[in-house]
Amino acid sequence: MDDCIFCKILKGEIPSDKVYEDELLYAFRDIAPAAPVHVLIIPKEHIESANALNAEHKELLGHIVLTAAKIAKDLGVAEDGYRILNNCGKNAGQTVFHLHFHLLAGDEFKNLV
Repeated sequence: MDDCIFCKILKGEIPSDKVYEDELLYAFRDIAPAAPVHVLIIPKEHIESANALNAEHKELLGHIVLTAAKIAKDLGVAEDGYRILNNCGKNAGQTVFHLHFHLLAGDEFKNLV
């Protein structure tokens, strides 16, 4: 997508602080972090949101969760805990319409569900 900020990051048109990359995923630090550790994990394939997923994406989704666990371990936050969050749709707070998952850590989330 020509106007997608995450696609522009993937193309190298917009700089990012890369944390992880493989053939399917790219992960980078959020520029406006909501926690001490805030990493965005995005598929290289442009998928608008979780609503656009289908059975063909099962392996990708498993890979995202396993990669999030690896990133958490690499960043030293796995033992203390972390959250993997996906916002689906405008009313849920999705502001970039390219499927992405937030890995949040380094803070306690006791007051959040």
